[in-house]
This record gives sequence, C-alpha cells and structure tokens, in this order.
Amino acid sequence: MEVLHPNVRNKCEGPGRPANPGVFLDGRAGKGDTCSGEPSIDFPVSVVLPAGGTGERTGLHTPKQFCSLLGRPLISYTIQAFERVSWIQHIVVVVAKESMGLMADIIQRFQHHKVLVVSGGSTRHRSICNGVLALDEEGTAPDRPRVVIIHDAVRPFVEEGFLREIAVAAKDHGAAGAIRPLVSTVIATTSEGFLDHSLERAKYRASEMPQGFTHHVIRQAYQRCTEADFEFGTECLHLALQYCGTNAKLIEGPPTLWKVTYKKDLAAAESVLKESLSESACMITGGRTAAAALAEAFQKAAGALHMGLDPIPDVTAENSRYLLKESNFIQVSINGHCLSEVEALIKALEEANPAALHPLVIIWMRVLTEDEASDSSTAAPTSALLDMASTAKLHQILLYGIQFLQSKVRPLSFPHLFSFVFFSLQIGLRVPKECKLKRS
Repeated sequence: MEVLHPNVRNKCEGPGRPANPGVFLDGRAGKGDTCSGEPSIDFPVSVVLPAGGTGERTGLHTPKQFCSLLGRPLISYTIQAFERVSWIQHIVVVVAKESMGLMADIIQRFQHHKVLVVSGGSTRHRSICNGVLALDEEGTAPDRPRVVIIHDAVRPFVEEGFLREIAVAAKDHGAAGAIRPLVSTVIATTSEGFLDHSLERAKYRASEMPQGFTHHVIRQAYQRCTEADFEFGTECLHLALQYCGTNAKLIEGPPTLWKVTYKKDLAAAESVLKESLSESACMITGGRTAAAALAEAFQKAAGALHMGLDPIPDVTAENSRYLLKESNFIQVSINGHCLSEVEALIKALEEANPAALHPLVIIWMRVLTEDEASDSSTAAPTSALLDMASTAKLHQILLYGIQFLQSKVRPLSFPHLFSFVFFSLQIGLRVPKECKLKRS
C-alpha cells in the first residue's frame, strides 16, 4: 500500500480558517456485511474522524487517540470499525500537523484502506471543516458523498446497525445525531460560584457521536458560520440548524457510544476489547464425523454461555472468510496427532492477517482413547507444539493445547468442558508466557 503525505492547501479564506490538504491512501474494498431486515444503503457515504486533540484530560504525554490498546493505537480500532462497513466509501482522519507522519505510519503498519489523512485546525470545528472540504477535492462530483458521518476518533465501539440508522435519517432529514439520557443533573452557577438554577433532566439529552449530514448541509453550514463559531463552538447539529435551517433527527444510541476521555477510560476500553474478542470462536473439524459430532455438542454448550461457535470442516474456499472475521479457532484432532493441521491453520492466518488488530488464539483440542493415552508413541508432541507456539507468537498468534480422554467426553460434561475451553480463550487474550498442553 502506498502511503502519501498530503500537501497543505488553504481553501478556507480568512484568518484562522482551516487548510484543506489531502490525498487518499489506496487499498482494498471494505468487507462489512449487510444487515438483513434493515434498509440498504444505496447512496455514497463518507466519514470524518476528528483526531487532533492533545489528550490533556488523560494526563498522559501521548494524545489518547494514539495510546496503545493490546498493541495497537486506539484510533486504529475506530478506523477498523468503519472499514468493516462495506457501504462506507472514504474515511477522512483529521490530525494535528505534527501528527501527520505518525498517522501515515499507523495506516501503513496496520494496513488501513480507503483512508484520507488531513491536517487539522486549532479547534474542533476547524478540523471537522477541513475534513468535510477534503471530500470536495477527491474525485468528481458523482463520487462525492451524499451523506457525511462525523464521529470521534476516540469512540471505537460504534456498530454498523446504528451507523445505518444515522445515515438513513441524515439522508431523509438533512441531519441526524445520536443522543443519550443525561446521567447527572445539569446546573447553572452564578459568577460568584453559587447555584443559579438547574435543568429538568427529563427534558434534556446528551448529544453524542456519530452525527450524520447530507454533504450539502454540512458544507454550507461551515461556509456560513462565523469565526466565533469556529473558535468556541462544539456542536455540528447546531450549525446545521442555525445556518441551514435543518432540524436534525435525534436517535437514542446504545451505551457503547462512550468516549475515551480520561486515563481510566483507556483501561476500560482495553477490557471491552478483550471481552468482545472472546465472544465467538470457529471450531475446525477436519471433515471427520466424530469431530463434527463433538463440535455440534460444543455449539449447544456455547449457546448457554452466550457465545457463538461456528463448526466448519476447514478454512479453505468459502470458509476462508473466517480467517478475517474470527479471532478464536479451535482445531479438533481425534485419534492422532494431526499437528500438521495446526501448522496449516497458523500459516493460513499469517497470510490472511499480516497485521492483525489483536492477538489471534488457536486452541488445539486433542481427544484420545484410553489405549492411545497409555501408548508412549502417541504422546503429545509438547516440544514441537512449544516451538510452533513461539514462532506463531511473533505474528500475534497465540497457540495452546488441550488434551482430553475420549472416555471422559460425555454429553453431560459438554457444558463444563466448553467452559474450560472458553476460559482458555479468555486467558489467551491476556499475557500468555508459554504454551502448555493440558490433560483432563
């Protein structure tokens, strides 16, 4: 992928107006899934991610959007959330001028695509305006977005279904925005520091991100707004109302829209990432009847733990999509080592995920008969597995081994057995020191 540093060009005349640089960083198309039962997005949509903040409230030297979570910058997770949505055309990331090189390196290192890096302004509105105007510079008029979604770079947990709601409402009404109930009562104080009055909490809502606008509305709002708006304003929906007469449709968003603001929020975000990564798995049976029966039983046990488990015979042909969409893999081997299958899975993951967003976990689940367990020639190849795990870890792939006796694998034990495997997946996302072969 070619990474280009944008040239800065001033498109907003007047003092303090933001510049409008930018070139797109070419890459592959998105791979998001269309949600069944929801309206299709048949109009062009682009995203602007303001990411020029200094992160003063975190108390850290590094701006929070560049802080590392599970070995990857926070902003990279937010970009990925939009990249996975197939109907989003372009993602404009607006960063401080001094962070342009860092952002370009992040895009190259983690193989982000359809991303435009734009130099930001001194305030939030100046940066967003910069991103909106950058879309005018890219391509011809038919390629320009019908809807522009604005979202914070430090809100990584946005879901496609809600983005769809915002995009459709913005197209229909000109503007749309997420809201959430107020958690605390809002009060006004006097200049002397005494209570003036309080607001009735039931009547008010907190304005959140994402927000969506037709391209014409948000562009016109920034063309008409004043220097005072650029300097002190923070609410895009207000600009659309004041300068375009566009009254936004407000949609209550899910609790996952929270923003990483303080240092403690970084730890909370990492915890959410770890939990979400262990909510599903893919169980590879090798096409064997006994392994498929075991996977079917495990699938029912997984449902009791509110975890998704997809049994598949292999990761070739159409099943290769699991290499990109899944984080956890359980390779089942019955009556034999079949370590070559594990090796093949590691190779396939390395080729499909050259820059994995997070650690990928493989659990080699080996089921033995009593005779095999007592036969030294069928002993688990611990040394070979450890060597394989050490090599795989260099590619963000964590390998574990679990060994069961077939006589102990009974239908009544499936929930307990899968609980153990599920626990192993969660442990795999923490700090593994070595690969251990378990026997039960």
